[in-house]
Amino acid sequence: MHSLKDLPTANPPGLTLWPPPGREDVRDALCGATLPSLRKGAKVGTGAPRRIAQLLAVRPDLEIIPIRGNVPPRLKKMETMGLDAVVLAVAGIRRLGLDEAIGELLPLDLFPPSPGQGALGIQVRQSSTKLQEILSSVGDTAVDAQVRAERALLAGLHGGCSVPVGAHAETGPEGSLSLFAQVTSLDGTRRVEGKLSGPVVEPEKLGAALAEELIGQGARSILDAIRGESAVSR
Repeated sequence: MHSLKDLPTANPPGLTLWPPPGREDVRDALCGATLPSLRKGAKVGTGAPRRIAQLLAVRPDLEIIPIRGNVPPRLKKMETMGLDAVVLAVAGIRRLGLDEAIGELLPLDLFPPSPGQGALGIQVRQSSTKLQEILSSVGDTAVDAQVRAERALLAGLHGGCSVPVGAHAETGPEGSLSLFAQVTSLDGTRRVEGKLSGPVVEPEKLGAALAEELIGQGARSILDAIRGESAVSR
């Protein structure tokens, strides 16, 4: 089992991805403060390019401090590093019973999560029929459609967990599926976004279509510039 947001969009040979058994809250949380309460030039800890880009798009005055590690050590860094706040996934916070650390749940229209955030990634050997039988009753088909659409969008953009792509799919009435996505430059100055809806039985088609729409708006040039900067820094 993995956090689905951290899994590559292509499975290794011999493995298949099983439908997740439900999904935790997909949002990010600001811990230690709320956005309106942060002073000008406040220090906010996060190492995720997507979160950095989204924060700077809303609050360009913030000083972003790179941090890594598990949830408790990251929260501790507000004290040890003198940070005003840190950004973490709500799913991880709640699974550890640390809800009291949440200062603000960040809105999905400005801070769409990483594709697959909040869902478990269950990889199963294609040859393991016994295990597939055991898991056959636990998968949530609605969540499966959501994450498949989000991951198809990411694949269409040729992105991964190191690029600032946010996506959030929701299942609706009468077999519908909607997908919202956003691509933001690392400095927060450029942002493209879009939303499409389609049949819940065609999540990959929906994700690919929205990826093409975002590319038409300039998403590829944003991502190419980020990849170029990363190559130079290495």
